[in-house]
Amino acid sequence: MTVNVFGAGLAGCEAAYQLAKRGVKVKLYDIKPHKKTPAHSSDLFAELVCSNSLKAKRVESAAGLLKEEMRQLDSLLVKCADECAVPAGGALAVDREKFSTLVTDFIKNHENIEFISEEVTVIPEEGISVVATGPLTSDALSKHISERFGEHLSFFDAAAPIVSADSVDMEHAFFESRYGKGDGDDYLNCPMNKEEYEIFYDALVNAERAPVHESDVRDPKVYEGCMPIEVLAQRGVDTIRFGPMKPVGLRDPKTGHRPWAVLQLRKETASGEMYNLVGFQTNLKFPEQKRVFGLIPALKNAEYHRYGVMHRNTFIDSPRLLCADFSMKTNRNIFFAGQITGVEGYMESASSGLMAGINAYLKTLDKETLVLPEFTMIGSLSRYISDENVVDFQPMGANFGVLPSLVDRPRDKALRGAAYAQRALDSLNEYLKDKDLHMG
Repeated sequence: MTVNVFGAGLAGCEAAYQLAKRGVKVKLYDIKPHKKTPAHSSDLFAELVCSNSLKAKRVESAAGLLKEEMRQLDSLLVKCADECAVPAGGALAVDREKFSTLVTDFIKNHENIEFISEEVTVIPEEGISVVATGPLTSDALSKHISERFGEHLSFFDAAAPIVSADSVDMEHAFFESRYGKGDGDDYLNCPMNKEEYEIFYDALVNAERAPVHESDVRDPKVYEGCMPIEVLAQRGVDTIRFGPMKPVGLRDPKTGHRPWAVLQLRKETASGEMYNLVGFQTNLKFPEQKRVFGLIPALKNAEYHRYGVMHRNTFIDSPRLLCADFSMKTNRNIFFAGQITGVEGYMESASSGLMAGINAYLKTLDKETLVLPEFTMIGSLSRYISDENVVDFQPMGANFGVLPSLVDRPRDKALRGAAYAQRALDSLNEYLKDKDLHMG
């Protein structure tokens, strides 16, 4: 039997891999390279559109636990990420081109995967399919999904700019990770004093924004996890200073004191030729980005490889439409995966593709599908997006809040994270020990 996988993003590639490694023939469809969405620029699969960070590495963190669970399940995406990691303190960040190249090469060279460059506008009624077309699903397919399965939702997402490393004014910047984590030079910090920050803030909240060309969405939602910096700043003068520009854990070697505010830059590539403006997703017009961000002393002469952009993301009303194994309630042979399901984040998307791929494989054998234990991060997220009691459904990333409470909850945050992680991995190992999933 051949399984269709629609979309060659993170979730689609992970799903295709999980099927193909188990001997299932896969037809992987994607509109690339002949057509791209407004947010995509590369012909490669698994393109990282926003940040190049895959969040925390520590298994005692929610994001780190998610990735460790994926390792236990033989995730292709985590394997590729580990192979092309760049320094990022406590985070797993990647050289995005190398990452996508690794994934693309593996998928295209797998004997069980046939890649078809074609826009899919209809989900077939027959056979087994995994729909992983992402938050930028084409208008035609989005319309089909809406008409066939019910209303879908939309929100707007933003990406941060990338600057040339040699254009950063090092007279006004210093290398250091917060609290000394990492190798010391993982982040390039651009400090500001109180006066500089207030000038920058005033310009930011009054800067001209780019229009959103989405005539079909009159009142678009903006997801909190990728809130444009200018929108976040409007909540109050100190909001971003206590958020993405927080100076806590840093000390400016030139003054010996903690700065009033700090913009952190993170390596975009292993060579360190480009830097990403951490937490600076934006929808300002391009000239405004250069003008306003240039008020940060270290960026006064910055050269931009990519300006920040804002684009529409679409996700389905999963609590009404999906089961916890990522299959449709009305057709258990159709699986959805990725951000279109309402999981938020690169690895969260890949993890849903991983589970959809495994479950599509089990469907080919007419076996019972899997829903991981509620104590695992993957299991809890799958339960959240399929919980009919969730009324105001919004995208959800990995966090300890979705897990059941600990019986003896440590007051110390680090110990609490370690307890959540140990419980999750123990329950995952126990759950998998009698499952024949051909993991190798």
